[in-house]
Amino acid sequence: MADLRIDLAGIKSPNPFWLASAPPTNSGYQVQRAFEAGWGGAVWKTLGDPILNVSSRFAAVSFNGQRVAGFNNIELITDRPLEVNLKEIYETKKRFPDHAIIASLMVEPKQEKWHEIVKRVEDVGVDGLELNFGCPHGMAERGMGSASGQVPELVEKQTYWVKEAAKTPVIVKLTPNITDITVTAEAATRGGADAISMINTINSLAGVDLDTWNTVPHVAGKGAHGGYCGPAVKPIALNMVAECARNPLINVPISGIGGISDWQDAAEFILMGATGVQVCTAAMHHGFSIVEDMIDGLGNYLDDKGIASVMDLVGRSVSRYSNWGDLDLNYKIVAEINNDVCINCNKCHIACEDTSHQCIDLYTEDGRPMLKVREEDCVGCNLCSIVCPAEGAITMVERPSTVPPMTWNERQTLISSLSK
Repeated sequence: MADLRIDLAGIKSPNPFWLASAPPTNSGYQVQRAFEAGWGGAVWKTLGDPILNVSSRFAAVSFNGQRVAGFNNIELITDRPLEVNLKEIYETKKRFPDHAIIASLMVEPKQEKWHEIVKRVEDVGVDGLELNFGCPHGMAERGMGSASGQVPELVEKQTYWVKEAAKTPVIVKLTPNITDITVTAEAATRGGADAISMINTINSLAGVDLDTWNTVPHVAGKGAHGGYCGPAVKPIALNMVAECARNPLINVPISGIGGISDWQDAAEFILMGATGVQVCTAAMHHGFSIVEDMIDGLGNYLDDKGIASVMDLVGRSVSRYSNWGDLDLNYKIVAEINNDVCINCNKCHIACEDTSHQCIDLYTEDGRPMLKVREEDCVGCNLCSIVCPAEGAITMVERPSTVPPMTWNERQTLISSLSK
C-alpha cells in the first residue's frame, strides 16, 4: 500500500487523519482510544482558563432522511483544569510516541499569557501548537476566538507572540466568519505561522421548535448562536482551503477541516492543497472506527493511481482552481438523455422547463414516453443531471467549439485594444 505518512510543517504522523480539537479530544482516555483505532494525530480540545459549559449544547440538522447533515454546538473550550489536561497529554504522548499530539490554545490577547501557556504545554511533549482564532461563540464575547481571528492585526501579533516562545511548530486555526479568509491567512503567515488550519465552525442557529418557539438547542428557554460544522459545510471549507493554497503570499502547509466524513472527502482536501485533514463531526456521529475505512480507502486510491506517497497528492488540483474571468466562454457541453435507462419520472423536464432553459422535449415513440434535449438551446448548466435519480440516464457531453477558446478577461482586453 502507498505511504500514508505526512509531515506538516515538521509535525509527523503515520497518516493524514487527525481528530480536530473538539469533544472527541477532550481527555487522554479518548485520544488514546482514537490512536488505538488508527488515527494518526489529535488536536487536544482547546486549553486555556477552564470555563463553565451550559446544558444542552448540541443540535443537528437532518435533511431528506440523512441524520446529522449539519451539526451545531454552543460548547466552549475545555472545562477541565489545565494541570489535568497536561498530565494526560504527557501520558498519552509517552504511550504513543509516533502519533501527533497538537495542543489547541486560547488565551487573552496578551503577550505574557501566550508565553506562559506555550511554555507549560511544550514542557509535556506536544508535537505542535494550534492557535484557536476561530471559536465563534462564548469565547468570542470575551475577546478571544473569532473576535481575535476576525482582526488581521491581532492574528499577526498573537502569532508573533507565540513564535517568540514556541519551540514546536505553530499552526494558526482560522475563522470562516470573515469576508476573505486569505487576509487573515496572510496575517498569520506574516506573524511567522508554520502552518494554518481551516475552517473553524460557522456562525449558525440550528433551528426553532415550532411547538415551543424555543431555539434549538436552548438553555432554560433561551438560545444563542453557535458553531456549524458537519457535511453541510464541506463546500465552504474546500473553497477556503483552495483560496489559501493558491495564494503565493501564504505559502505554508494547510491542515484541512470542515465536513470531512470519508476518504473521498479527505482526498479532495488534499488535492486542493491540504497536507492533512482534521475530523470531528463524523467521529461524533459514527465513532473512532471510521478511520479504518479512511485509511484503507485512501491507500487503495493512491495505489490505483500509481502514487507512492500521499504527500505526492498534496495540491495536485490547485492549478485547476481559478477565477471566473479566466474560464473559457466558448467551452461547450450539453445534456444527453439515455431513454433506455430513463425511468420517466420527468424531474429533468420539470426542472428545465420551470427553472432553466426549456430545452428538454417530451414526446411519444411507439407508445412509449421519451425525452430529448434540443442541443442548440442547451447551455450545459448540469441541472437536469443533478436532479435525475437514475444513474446513467443523463450524461453531460462535450461538443467541439467552432471558435477558439476565449476567457472574459481576454475578451475585455481585446475590446479595450480595439477601442483605442
